[in-house]
Amino acid sequence: MNEDMMTEAERASKLAEGSADTVPARGRGVFYVHTLGCQMNVHDSERIAGVLEQAGYVPATEEQYLDHDIDLIVMNTCAVRENAAERMYGTIGLWANMKRERPNLQIAVGGCMAQLDREKIARKAPWVDAVFGTKNIGALPQLLDQARIQGHAQVKVQEDLNYFPSQLPTDRASKVSSWVAISVGCNNTCTFCIVPTTRGKEHDRRPGDILAEIRKCVDEGAKEVTLLGQNVNSFGYGIGDRFAFSKLLRACGEIEGLERVRFTSPHPAAFTDDVIAAMAETPNVMHQLHFPLQSGSDRILRAMRRSYRSAKFLDILRKIRQAMPDAQISTDIIVGFPGETEEDFQETLRVVEEARFSSAFTFIYSPRPGTPAASMEQLPHDVVQDRFDRLVALQERITEENLKTFEGRDVEVMVTGVPGKKDSATHRVTGRERTGVLVHVGVPEGMPTPQVGDFVTATVTHAGRHNLIADPDVKAGQTYAVRH
Repeated sequence: MNEDMMTEAERASKLAEGSADTVPARGRGVFYVHTLGCQMNVHDSERIAGVLEQAGYVPATEEQYLDHDIDLIVMNTCAVRENAAERMYGTIGLWANMKRERPNLQIAVGGCMAQLDREKIARKAPWVDAVFGTKNIGALPQLLDQARIQGHAQVKVQEDLNYFPSQLPTDRASKVSSWVAISVGCNNTCTFCIVPTTRGKEHDRRPGDILAEIRKCVDEGAKEVTLLGQNVNSFGYGIGDRFAFSKLLRACGEIEGLERVRFTSPHPAAFTDDVIAAMAETPNVMHQLHFPLQSGSDRILRAMRRSYRSAKFLDILRKIRQAMPDAQISTDIIVGFPGETEEDFQETLRVVEEARFSSAFTFIYSPRPGTPAASMEQLPHDVVQDRFDRLVALQERITEENLKTFEGRDVEVMVTGVPGKKDSATHRVTGRERTGVLVHVGVPEGMPTPQVGDFVTATVTHAGRHNLIADPDVKAGQTYAVRH
């Protein structure tokens, strides 16, 4: 799963409403959670916040956060790419200065890097009070108490999964759009990936528990859910039910009040015809798909231990688009994997041109210690950078051409309450249309302004590089309609 699939605001940690003046109670301490990484990390941060609040801590207001009037900072880390690790150490280094100013400030580090580098973090950053793994979120309050008593870092990282994080209390960042984990861990052995080490083997939740959580989200105001898993479409394989994921999608279609269902990320090798049918035939399952290619070269796919080849990948895309012509399909691509030749790279360009992805999250290969690919011979940086630039240029052209097809069309946007950078000046609201494209909608003069969770149907008037603008002229017959 990919952090670049989210806007900055969708990744941001929730701040309490009000100000330091209007929220005087500090409880056991005022906290802030800083999140790096993918959607699973963002959802884990909601669990971290829920656990802390249940233990008596209070989320920081925006004013408290900006004034550094905080008693506890938690970093939820990512280990997928090297720059995430660099950001982690750089940020907690800055926090050391805050701790010198506020000696009672506690700092905790959790997530995938904590799972991977537990002792190194405590040794390299001795000002950190607690280090906890991906399976130890519930232990955080106890670790903080022990750190106060003993005066040094408390480390708790276990390898076995004793409970699903979904069993923990949650403080959701959005009340209208919820993350719901259906599984944790990964059973694949991709040579570039550290996730099986940091998250462990795949464990699926019971379908009834998942559906119960979704219904609870809807009862609390959610209109959209995103199903999360390292490989969502292998859900149920552990018990021999290869149709479990498509059954789950269809069951989501029976939940009254649930307007939109999305999921991420599926694995191409397990993307079967029944899943395509379930997407096409279940009205509230959106025709949006993040479908990681990684490379267009079959030789490199074998070296990556990806259990599909480019022809199969393209055949699945053909079936998806045949069933859902409006589907928006994004992907992940790694450039410069060890051993990649110019011929291999040309195969990637060929597949990208044929696949016509709505967007692609492209990465220069980053060796992760402990993975098989890290010990392979690495490519020169200038060669990889040149390939990366060429791939980005190709995908930017395709993305621009794709977004242009929306101009003049009506789209239905769910308002998320996340304003665009220029929304306040342009009187626009922001949300995503049904296939996941970000849209900024202008409110015509004299027309009602939609609120968070409302649906706006509007005519797209301009396609940007990565989003759409809808400034409809209702007098000229363009559409603007709000549905609550």
